[in-house]
Amino acid sequence: MNDLEFKSMLDHYSELARNGINRYLPTANDRPPRLHEAMRYSLEGSGKLIRPVLVLAGNSIFPTLADPIPAAVAVECLHTYSLIHDDLPSMDDSDLRRGRATCHVQYDEATAVLAGDALLTHAFWLLADSYQDLPEIATSLIHELGDAAGSRKLIGGQMEDILGEENNYTAEQINFIHLNKTAALLTSSLMMGVYMTMANQAIYHSIRTVGHNFGLAYQIIDDVLDATSDSSTLGKTARADIVNEKNTYVKLHGLDHSRAKAKELTGAAIEHLAQLDADTTFIETLIHRLEFRLK
Repeated sequence: MNDLEFKSMLDHYSELARNGINRYLPTANDRPPRLHEAMRYSLEGSGKLIRPVLVLAGNSIFPTLADPIPAAVAVECLHTYSLIHDDLPSMDDSDLRRGRATCHVQYDEATAVLAGDALLTHAFWLLADSYQDLPEIATSLIHELGDAAGSRKLIGGQMEDILGEENNYTAEQINFIHLNKTAALLTSSLMMGVYMTMANQAIYHSIRTVGHNFGLAYQIIDDVLDATSDSSTLGKTARADIVNEKNTYVKLHGLDHSRAKAKELTGAAIEHLAQLDADTTFIETLIHRLEFRLK
């Protein structure tokens, strides 16, 4: 896939996701307006929308049985809730996210907490409401997202991340954080898109393996960028991991090994995709391009 084709498809998926966010989120005028403004403010930043794009791209691989846009919006609602809470003074205490002031800086801490709570709740309501006529698909989507976002994965990874500020972690502990805090939701984004198609169990297994490798690579790359980039380039507070004394892949393994591991995992993800009897060119290109954030 050449640059123009990739950009055109990425822009198409991103526009679908942004239009979906505008459609499926309460308006800023809904009462109480301050809460809904904060929710929309956090969702309408200049984020890359990688997770909803993965939902839409995963859904495009095989013939679909349902509209994937509500699921894509639900994933981004849940992801954004986690970012709002991660940025709070009691957590990472970040001032910048997606190139703008974080929610608690733009509004206040209480509003940010409630905006995050509301986005988390809205994600599951949206899945239940949008797919109520397709109960099997609704159940699969809710189960997948709930599993990825729960105490054993996303929230558990965040807890271990916080505890790691007081201890030197092993490679196994770093992998636990990365696989659960970041990779789990990226994997689920792909899975949720595929769940709405005519795919089978063997394909589900392959897609989950792709997500596992890609998601871990994505977080390792994030660790490298946090250590080597500035805030204007990242669109969020740079070197926050160093300031907060977090255990990262870079801290444990160094920059060269981290870059090599990200490349290895990216290659494994693309190799598994290539084995599917389907057109996965866009997803392969997306994963490859995300690795090249290191260049």
